Amino acid sequence: MTEPKLNGKRIAALVDNGFEQVELTDPKKALERAGAHVDIVSPHSGKVKGWQHSTCGDAYPVDRPAAQARADDYDGLLLPGGVMNPDKLRMNAQAVEFVRAFVESG
Repeated sequence: MTEPKLNGKRIAALVDNGFEQVELTDPKKALERAGAHVDIVSPHSGKVKGWQHSTCGDAYPVDRPAAQARADDYDGLLLPGGVMNPDKLRMNAQAVEFVRAFVESG
């Protein structure tokens, strides 16, 4: 049996409250099935709340607050969609700097 393609890779999933829940859960499951470890990174500590279409979704534990996260600690970045998540993240200096560090690292 072959080893999963992403075995040993670390992925940061950057979310704020109001992320579209399925935009996190489905890619996270796929990445984990491929062998990656996925951390939920957020400008918040504790938990972040998802959104399911037009209603509030589930709460997910934050693995690492954005203030403590470093792009160098990760092999990839997942930015779940929706309307609220990108809007909130682009207004947060820590989140923008975290993404910028990924872009600059190539």
